Amino acid sequence: DIDEEMYHKIRDNHEIDPEEARATAKIVGLSAIKYGDLSNQASKDYVFDLDRFTSFEGNTGPYILYTIVRTKSILGKYKEEGNELKKGALLAPKSDSEKALMLSVSRFNGVVENAFEEKAPHKICAYIYELANEFNHFYHETKILSEQDEARKASYLALLDLVREVLETCIDLLGFSAPERM
Repeated sequence: DIDEEMYHKIRDNHEIDPEEARATAKIVGLSAIKYGDLSNQASKDYVFDLDRFTSFEGNTGPYILYTIVRTKSILGKYKEEGNELKKGALLAPKSDSEKALMLSVSRFNGVVENAFEEKAPHKICAYIYELANEFNHFYHETKILSEQDEARKASYLALLDLVREVLETCIDLLGFSAPERM
């Protein structure tokens, strides 16, 4: 069963309380099924592939949730250090990955409007997969919390919070939610 599959994957990845792992597995398992189904065009057939749907890599629900959890973790660390997250202006991008991420975030309204008009949830899935990839690319090449320039750091964090908000809004539209940890 899918909850069991996710439970084992979560336990393999981290040392985590078994009860928390079971609760997280339910959330992630539901996302895997819903995302796996909705990411396909409704008019086309597809193969229900449990291994593919539950993977933490590629165009899957668990990958999207893992990205959301990563954004929450960074924002949480910043707050744990005694800082307050402020909604601030974004500075002009410093890197190509930051620019690509900003452009991807800016497409949110248009994508949702188009998906609604065409009754095509797979378009929201395609968008959040692209956004998650852009974020992860940015994350891997940017030292967000150790940035010395405070204005630049504030801009990174504001962008990160915006990405988290867009991803969470999209999964809410698709009918599932993200756990706090994975």
